[in-house]
Amino acid sequence: MSEHWLSVTEIAAHLGVNPDTIYKWVVRKKMPAHKVGRLWKFLASEVDAWVKGGLAAQETAKKRAKLRQPTAMNSKQPSQP
Repeated sequence: MSEHWLSVTEIAAHLGVNPDTIYKWVVRKKMPAHKVGRLWKFLASEVDAWVKGGLAAQETAKKRAKLRQPTAMNSKQPSQP
């Protein structure tokens, strides 16, 4: 038997996230998705492998590390009088 295609709402429920998060992950994190006309469709097995492979969290971790790096403005010492 072949695997059933899931909608955005169904895959969001499967992962326990908001459907808006799914749209963001498709664009920003390259979540495995297939466009059928105007609709996004998902195979749970592909999405599960993507999550287990660490790709869901990978980009977020990179962004957090980048945000923690001091910038030139933040690292300047206040001038002494």
